[in-house]
Amino acid sequence: MNEAETGTGAVTAQSDDDEFAITLGIEEEFFLVDPRTRDLLVDPDVAIFEACEQASGAHKIVREFLRAQIESNTRVCSSVATLRQALRETRRTIIEAAEQHGAAVLAASTHPFASQTEQMTTPRKRYESFASRFQENVRQFVIGGMHVHAGFGDEDSRIRIMTVLRNYLPLLHALSTSSPFSQGRLTGFKSWRLTLMGGLPRTGVPGPLHSWAEYDELLGEYQRMKFIEDGSELWWDIRPSHAFPTVELRICDTCTRIEDAVCIAALYASLVRRLMRLDKEGNLPLEDHTDIIAENRWVAQRYGVLANFGDSRRLSGRTDIEDLVTELLEDVAEDAHALGCEVEIRRALDIVREGTSADRQVDLFRLSRVEGASDAEALRKVVDQCIADTREGV
Repeated sequence: MNEAETGTGAVTAQSDDDEFAITLGIEEEFFLVDPRTRDLLVDPDVAIFEACEQASGAHKIVREFLRAQIESNTRVCSSVATLRQALRETRRTIIEAAEQHGAAVLAASTHPFASQTEQMTTPRKRYESFASRFQENVRQFVIGGMHVHAGFGDEDSRIRIMTVLRNYLPLLHALSTSSPFSQGRLTGFKSWRLTLMGGLPRTGVPGPLHSWAEYDELLGEYQRMKFIEDGSELWWDIRPSHAFPTVELRICDTCTRIEDAVCIAALYASLVRRLMRLDKEGNLPLEDHTDIIAENRWVAQRYGVLANFGDSRRLSGRTDIEDLVTELLEDVAEDAHALGCEVEIRRALDIVREGTSADRQVDLFRLSRVEGASDAEALRKVVDQCIADTREGV
């Protein structure tokens, strides 16, 4: 489901000769666009989905909450290199199927000008129940995201490491931002998607958990009170997967360029591996206060790669994002080397210096307006740019 249902993820497949082995999988949610109007295809040709299913191979490509969306789920990947190839394969499959049936594909977490009132829900019982329960909250859900699964360790270690990973959620989100527009308006945020997600319960930064038993007790209370049926309805920014032995990073916007998605997955994997080593030594870093993480999350939403994060380690109380990324790259260098993704993680500095999809969208819109384009013309140019960037590297 769009931002609210478990998809396929990586299954742990530890190597005999590497106690810190990690497997990866990514879910990406895309929009299907009318190439003529650049608006969403409210009710796209069903043949697109059928063609994707037939050509998906070891991956999984499925319908989404809105008919105008489609979701890819990569196969289980044992390295960042194989994950990049998997992303190319899933994007290529969707793009080719869409083009064969008169559609284009846009990877971003909001469409620049699509109207929420015109969208149609995919006819599926769970989606219909979701829409009925949450009403106006989900009627605004013309959004999509990217979820990265990391398979590693045992249940308790995954919970301990997940709790420390919360510290890095704002930074990882800032690198992914791709939703500055909503219904034709500049929101002033680099990620409007998270604002819309906040209308649902059980979203945002989870509280600290330190064992699987503690997580299981909380899950059981939610179920006993009949708030949820299972763990897939915990829509936290990071969570233990309901269906797989993975920790699922859910905070990120859909990356328009494939290399940005690979960079974030590589950083996440490197962080996980570093924390696995420290956990074995009994030396996990201290977890930040949940309220401070949430504040930094808002800063990432608002400013993206221009964020100046709160940092309790600094006398000044703040850290510039470029300094934070530089420090992080040094911290995970050993692990990135072990995972073979040193080049991929270094792209994080390029993202900070050059901007994310959100920055490119806003810059193009403003430049087009200065050059005399109307709002509608400028927005269509933004759509064209996003479609082109979605294809880049595929």
